[in-house]
Amino acid sequence: MKKYIAKFHYLTQDLPDRSHVEQVKIACEAGANWVQYRCMTKSDEELITEINQIAEICDEWGATLILTNHYHLLDKVDAQGVHIEDFDADFLTIRNVIGADKTLGASATNLGKLLWVQNFGVVDYCGYGPFAHTNTKPNNKPLLGFEGYRALQNELNIKIPVIAVGGITLADVTPLMETGIYGIAVSSAVNLATSPPSVVKEIYRLIY
Repeated sequence: MKKYIAKFHYLTQDLPDRSHVEQVKIACEAGANWVQYRCMTKSDEELITEINQIAEICDEWGATLILTNHYHLLDKVDAQGVHIEDFDADFLTIRNVIGADKTLGASATNLGKLLWVQNFGVVDYCGYGPFAHTNTKPNNKPLLGFEGYRALQNELNIKIPVIAVGGITLADVTPLMETGIYGIAVSSAVNLATSPPSVVKEIYRLIY
């Protein structure tokens, strides 16, 4: 089942001065239509409460809500899918758990893993990175840079939508899209900006 995959994936993150709910509200009001909730610091009960609050905001603005990793919560909340960061996950099992209707995203850091993810035949898109250094999550994998994404255009076997991720700034958006990549995922470039709404709007202007 082919699903709609946005070209701009906005990710929340743990911040000391702004909750995930507040982050989503700001992003959706600025036009974000694809929200990935990324929180690794709370219990399931806390997650469910916060996800349901975020789901209401996403529903109000017509935004897709994707959970990071917590696919076991999908039957308890109103979210449209899940993104799995485990590079070695069993995606066939996860697809069986979440069902055919939910969106399933994966992560890869090299061409071999990207093709491996695609060959499962059940993953809807793949986050590919890191593009550059990022403090959002620990990652000791080689940085891909622009050339890493340009190289994908020579790989005719890649059919899955590939989303650039990891340390992307506003200045990187246009040259990244010019590599032929399907889309980009951003967290800190928005969340740590002086004016997050302005950055969201500018990213959409540059992508579309």
